[in-house]
Amino acid sequence: MLTERVEFPGPHGKLAAKLDLPEGTPRAYGLFAHCFTCSKDVLAANRICHGLAERGVAMLRFDFAGLGSSAGDFADTNFSSNVDDLVAAADFLRTRFEAPRLLVGHSMGGTAVLAAAHQMPESKAVVTIASPSDPHYVVDKLLSEHLETLARLGEARVKLAGRDFQIRQQFVEDAARHGLADRIAGLGRALMVMHAPQDDTVDIANGQRIFDLARYPKSFVSLDGMDHLVTGRDDAAQVAALIAAWSARHIAAA
Repeated sequence: MLTERVEFPGPHGKLAAKLDLPEGTPRAYGLFAHCFTCSKDVLAANRICHGLAERGVAMLRFDFAGLGSSAGDFADTNFSSNVDDLVAAADFLRTRFEAPRLLVGHSMGGTAVLAAAHQMPESKAVVTIASPSDPHYVVDKLLSEHLETLARLGEARVKLAGRDFQIRQQFVEDAARHGLADRIAGLGRALMVMHAPQDDTVDIANGQRIFDLARYPKSFVSLDGMDHLVTGRDDAAQVAALIAAWSARHIAAA
C-alpha cells in the first residue's frame, strides 16, 4: 500500500488530502469524510482507509476547510461548506483519477456524505459510521449551552474534544436549513449504516432513523463495543473489512 499527499482547490482555498492506494490497479476509488472538528489523520480515517486500500479500493481522505492542513478559517465554515468540500474532492478524483464509487463518512462526515451523494452521480455505495441523522444534532448536542451567547453576540468560543473553536451564529442557522429526510429517502444508492449501541456521543437512534428513512438496498451493522471515534485498532480493521466485503458487489466496474 502507498499513501500520496495531494491537494486540490476548494471553496475556501486549498484542501490538503492523502490518497491511500493499493498495490496494483485499484478496483475502485472511494472518498472518506472525517468526523466533526477532526482531520484526515484521525485514527479512524487513517486505519479504515488503509484497510480499504489493502483490499483494493483507493481512498481519498482530506481535511475539511479550516481544519488540519487545509486553508480557511473554521469559524467561516458550516455544514454547507462541508458538502461543498466533498463535491470538490469528488471533482478532483474524477479529473485526476476516477470518480468515487464508494462514499464513507464518519460521524458528521457521514451526514455530509448523505447530503452530497446526489452531486456525485458515479457513486454506487454509501456508508455512514456513527453519524447524526440531521446536522442540527451537533447544535443540540454540543452547542446547546452556547446558543444564547451565539444569538446575542454572533459568535462564541466553544471547547470541542478538548480544543477551543470559534463558532458563529451562521453555523447554527445553516444547520437548521438542512432537513435530510428527503435526501436519505431519495439517496438512490446502496447504503450501509454502521453504529454502536454504546455510542454516547451520537446515540444509535440516529443510525436507526437513517436506516428507516432509506430505501433498499440497505444494511444496518451494529458495532457492538466500539466507541464513537472507533479508536480501537482492531475495531477500525473490522469496520474496513465489513465495508470492503459489503461494497464489493455495488462498486464493481460495469
